[in-house]
Amino acid sequence: QVQLVESGGGLAQAGGSLRLSCAASGFILSINNMGWFRQAPGKQRELVASITSGDSTDYAESVKGRFTISRNKVKNAVDLQMNNLKPEDTAIYSCATSGSLAISIANAKYWGQGTQVTVSS
Repeated sequence: QVQLVESGGGLAQAGGSLRLSCAASGFILSINNMGWFRQAPGKQRELVASITSGDSTDYAESVKGRFTISRNKVKNAVDLQMNNLKPEDTAIYSCATSGSLAISIANAKYWGQGTQVTVSS
């Protein structure tokens, strides 16, 4: 049974940092394309960071230079380091896998339950 479980969300002040982790079970995360998505209240879900099975990464323009996605092969997890947080980063963050397909909302096969990130000004 495939499961994705996020952790590490919480409250941060503007300019602060948080590190999210997405632990996978039931499949080998490192050979699958993975992404971190977020959905703010009243807004559509968006892809903020992705990593391919070949470890190529991509970021939304709004988080480039501030967020870093990486794999933890020992823990079978994918992490999202978020630095210099802004109030507009406040959202529910979810990880997902698209298998061998390019990561996108439409291609995502499995989702985690999400973790709340709140950034105060």
